[in-house]
Order: sequence, then C-alpha cells, then structure tokens
Amino acid sequence: MPRAFDSSPSRSPPRQRHAALPPPHHRRTLSSTLVEESVADAAALVQKWHPDVSCSLFLHDATGQSEEETQGFLRAAAQLHRAMLVFAADTTNANDAGLVKAQALLQTAMRRLQRELQFLLDKHDQQQQQASSISAVAEAMMAVGYGKECISTFKSHRRTALATKLQRLLGFSPPAAAASGSGNSSTSSSHHKLTWDWEQVDDKIIPSWIATATVAFNSLLTREKDLCDTVFLRDAAVREAVFAAVANDQATSLLGVAEAAVARARRAPERLFRVLDVHDALTEVLPALLSVFGDNSEVATRAAVVVTKVGEAARGTLSSFEAAIRKEPSKATVAGGAVHPLTRYVMNYLVFLADYQEGLALIYEQADNAADTSSVSVVAASGTEHYSLSSSSISSSSFLYSYNNPIHRLVSVLLGKLDAKAGCYREVALSYLFLANNTKYVANKVAGSAKLQGILGEDWAEAQSAKARAHVDVYVRAAWGKVMAAISSSMSMPQGQQGEAKGVEAVVLEAVGMQDQWVAADEEMGEALRAAATAAVVPKYRMFYRRHGAAVRLTPGDVATMIAALFGGTISVPWHQSRCTEPLQHHPEDLSIKPARRPQQRLFT
Repeated sequence: MPRAFDSSPSRSPPRQRHAALPPPHHRRTLSSTLVEESVADAAALVQKWHPDVSCSLFLHDATGQSEEETQGFLRAAAQLHRAMLVFAADTTNANDAGLVKAQALLQTAMRRLQRELQFLLDKHDQQQQQASSISAVAEAMMAVGYGKECISTFKSHRRTALATKLQRLLGFSPPAAAASGSGNSSTSSSHHKLTWDWEQVDDKIIPSWIATATVAFNSLLTREKDLCDTVFLRDAAVREAVFAAVANDQATSLLGVAEAAVARARRAPERLFRVLDVHDALTEVLPALLSVFGDNSEVATRAAVVVTKVGEAARGTLSSFEAAIRKEPSKATVAGGAVHPLTRYVMNYLVFLADYQEGLALIYEQADNAADTSSVSVVAASGTEHYSLSSSSISSSSFLYSYNNPIHRLVSVLLGKLDAKAGCYREVALSYLFLANNTKYVANKVAGSAKLQGILGEDWAEAQSAKARAHVDVYVRAAWGKVMAAISSSMSMPQGQQGEAKGVEAVVLEAVGMQDQWVAADEEMGEALRAAATAAVVPKYRMFYRRHGAAVRLTPGDVATMIAALFGGTISVPWHQSRCTEPLQHHPEDLSIKPARRPQQRLFT
C-alpha cells in the first residue's frame, strides 16, 4: 500500500561547526634578519664605547685603537638609525621591541658622539687636523636627527674657547656684548660705563687691544670661520648661523672696547695719537673682518659705527687743538725773542702727526663722504653713516696739499699767531728777532721730517728759511740803526770832536747792552745773527775809529768781540775786564728741548 503523503516540512540536515582560525604566524624575512643582526653588531660596539668610557674613540694617538674601529662606530650609528626606520615601517607592530632597542642604542651612541665632539673640540686648538674628525662626528649626528644637540655642543664649546683666547690676549675681560638678535648691536652704553682712567687706557688697554684685534681678525676668527665651514660643509645656512652665534658677540665686544677707550681721550691734544693708533688698527683689520663676516653682517655694521666714531673723535680733537692755538693770548710773549713754547709744542706735535698721514686722509675722506669706485664700503645701521677704505685716497696729492689737511691748517694758524705775538714786543728789533727765531725753528722742524716735508711741500721749508733770513736783515737794521746813524753823523764832523766820538761809543754800548739778554733759536741762528751784525757794524766802526780813535776807548776789535759774545757766542779775552768799567752779563743757556716720542703734557692750562 502506498505510503501516505507527509505534509509536514522536512528537516534540514544539521550544520557542521568549523574550529576558529589561529592568528597569522610572523614569518622572518631575510631583510628583517639582517636588520636584527646589524642591531646586535652595533650593540656590541656601542657597549664597548659607552659614554662613560673616559678615553676617546677618535683620538687615536691617545687610545691606540684603529681608524677602522672609529669608522665602524660611525657605521653602527647609521645602521641603528636605518633599523629604526625599518622597524617603524612595520604596521604589524611585531618589531616594537626591536624598535625600542635600536632607539636606546642610538641614543647611547649619540651621547658617545656628543662626548667625542667635546674631546675633539678641546684638542682642536692644539691640533688643527682634528677638523676632519669633528666634521665626521657632526655629520653622523646630524644624519640621524641629532643635529640640534650637535650644533648646541659646538656653539657652546667654541664660544667659550674664543672668549677665553680673547681674554688671555687682552689681559682683561671685555664686557659682554648685547645679545644677538636683540635688535641692538651697539655695546657702547655698557662700555662707556667702564671705570678706566686715561693712564690705564694709554698704558694697557689700547696697546693690548691693538695686538688682540690684529690677531683676532686676521687669524683667530678666520680659523674659527674655516672650522665652521669644514664641520658644516653640507649646509651653508647652518654654518653661517653657527659661526655668527660663536663669533658675533665676541667680535662686537672687541670693537666696543676700542670705542670705549677712544671715548676716554676727551679731545685732549696729547691723547690724539692713541686715537689714531686705534683708527689705524681698525683700518688694517677691516679687510679681514669683512672677509670673515661679510659686508652686510652685524659685525661689519658695528665696525662701521666704531670707525666713524673714532674718526669723529680724531677730527674733534684736531679742531679743539686748532681752536686752542687761536685762543692763545697774543700778548703772552717770551723774554729775549726766544722760540715760544707754543712753537715748540705745535711743531713737535706736527712731526708726530705726520706719521699718521694715511689715517688722517681716510678720516677726512670719511667726513666728506668721498665716493670711490675702488672702495670697500660698509653702511652703518642708520643707513646714513658711510666709511670708505680706498687705496687711491691714501696717496692722493689733493689731500696732501689742501687746506682740508689738518697739518696745513695747524701750521698756518701757528704762523699767524706768531705774527700777532711779534707785534706785542716794544722793541722793533726784538720783534723781528722773535720772528726770525720762530720761523727758523719751524723751517728746521719741517726740513728734519721727511713726512712733514712731504705733506707741506719740498719748497715750503726753504721758503720759511728765506723768511727767517729776511727777518734777520730787518733785525740787524733795527738793532744797530742808532749806531749806524751815529757813525754817519760823526763822519761829517771834523776830527777831534770828542763829544761826537763819545756819542758813538755810547750808542754802541747801549746796543750791546740791549741785546745782551736776547736769545737765538740755536747755534746756527746765533752765528747768522752775529755774522750779520758784524758785517753791518764793524767795517763802518773801523772807518769811524780811523777818524776819531784818539777820542774813544773801543777799538774795532772790541766791537767785534762784543758782537761775537752775543747770542751764546764765546770770547777768548773778556774785553770788559780791561777796557770797560761795566761788565756785560753772560747769555743764558739755550732754551731748546728734546721732544718726547709723544707729547704728554697739556698745551694749555
């Protein structure tokens, strides 16, 4: 019998359950294996040269290790950095432990290299060949992301080393310069508060500064720049910034010492030479300064300001000196028509000043803002001050022979003042003796100084000597005029008139007595005065004596002897001991002085 149809729904066969899949298993690749092995190799070398190890890895002579081991350490640091990159790129986080290990090892290696950098920088000043090793360490540190630590260590160490060297050279610690980037590179405010007195400035500060500036800008800072260029060769911006951080403050502080020292001169004439010494030193180091720091650098700007201020101080001192000469009282004459102290001081001063002719040319060119195509110029921060160092200006004849030259002005003012003083003497003869003495002294000083003669002109001294000779001629006519007139008058009288004869003898004695205390500038001038008087008087007196000799006691020989005793002359037999009842006084000692190397005393009180 057929099976009845079952209308109930049929059951599905039971679903078979599957077991959970196991997590994927990390499969070591060849590359990861090599990375792990390189980390292990690096770990051994890093542990051997742990930062706590006191000896140096790079100073081979001291430790005895090989160059190969040194290079191996640098490669190990690079391998650790690459391993970190590989481990960090794994998104499975399976190599987190390797990443942590590599990072810790790299940090340790960098601390080692940071210490090595300090070792090498300590030795660099004694062994310049260390620069290549320093460069290798710096490159390794910067390549793995430790550039900030490298630069910080380098800047701190070199800044301290440079400051120590400058302080040792100066013999004192210069004030700290304004902080870089503060917007104010001028350090004058701090320098001007220093308590130096002029004796310190003159004896120690300026000589030490000149020597230090010469070494610093021509050598120390140049080597420092070379070191920065070598160590940070691959990045121009970095090496410029590092050098500026190391050297700018030291250089500007050194320039500030010069400014402060010059400020102590206070326009005193005898201090000008130290100001000019500073100016000469600045102009000598300026090319090296510009080469090291650059024309548009903060230090170049600071140098321009200092040079400008030193030039202003020099011009101000010379202007004050000129004004002092003009204000010297004309009535302040000297006894006997001698060389005036003003003449001596000014001419000695000009002899020394002539040694600075090239610097003076630059200083007055600076004042005139002279433009020259061959100049090396730097512009001050204000944008208005300009300093020009030009080789053509130094030899410019237009300055040498111009009234803008202070030496021309000062000697002209002096000669004018001497004319005014001459007019204050009561005796005309003494007035011209004064002019003869002082004019001859001026001429001799110029002739004796090749530089001063070159400035004033080859014919200038001879022209002054000719003026002195002309003054001597006028002096003789004025001093012996009464004698000549008396002799001429007596010659027209009959022989034997005793009154006329005695009158001639009297005026002769009067003339000799008047001149007895008068002074000659030097022996040469004394000889010229005696020779001129003898030539003018003795022949005429001899004619007088032939006519009236019986009526007088003075012979022509007596007159010649008296003239020979004037102005420091000597006589073999004192005529007055046997022929005259009124002895003549001896001539005072010559007033000439030997100039010091630099005038130190004040000219006017």
